[in-house]
Amino acid sequence: MNKYPLVFFFIGIVLLLGCERDDICAESTPTTPNAIITFYDVANQGTLKSVAGLRVLGEGQSSPVSTVNVVTTDSIAIPLRTNMSATTFIFHKNYSVDDNGTPDDESDDIIGGNPDTITITYDPDEIYVSRACGFKTIFRNFSITLLDDGDNWIQTLTNVSENLTIENEEQAHINITH
Repeated sequence: MNKYPLVFFFIGIVLLLGCERDDICAESTPTTPNAIITFYDVANQGTLKSVAGLRVLGEGQSSPVSTVNVVTTDSIAIPLRTNMSATTFIFHKNYSVDDNGTPDDESDDIIGGNPDTITITYDPDEIYVSRACGFKTIFRNFSITLLDDGDNWIQTLTNVSENLTIENEEQAHINITH
């Protein structure tokens, strides 16, 4: 009868020693960065200028980038695809929808505003962060191009980063004048 408490004690010790600390990735740990884009006034390129009614849609996507859906802002953060070497976005200024009085029928909707298409090309590079966080992707040798549609509201695109690498979200990577 005396052996049962001792057996339970040893089983408890073995169970406690078999536990290990949970691997939890801290929120402060840098992960795959978004591309930070700031908008400037074309007449005074040192002055930030907000874009009214901005909507950003990834090419081939049916819904816009969640943080940039008809907003007025002078800077945005957009995600780049980690499994490809280029991401194309449609930047729609003064975005609006006229549903022709039929809100349930999207086939007759008229989209207002001015869309511009940009493509960001890069070399994705996976970097090991930790066991808890796994890998993050940084984007090397990035460049940005604007598709000329004859009615561009975007005037110039400039890479801000000297080393052409997107590895954090501490500063802007691309400046756009309009």
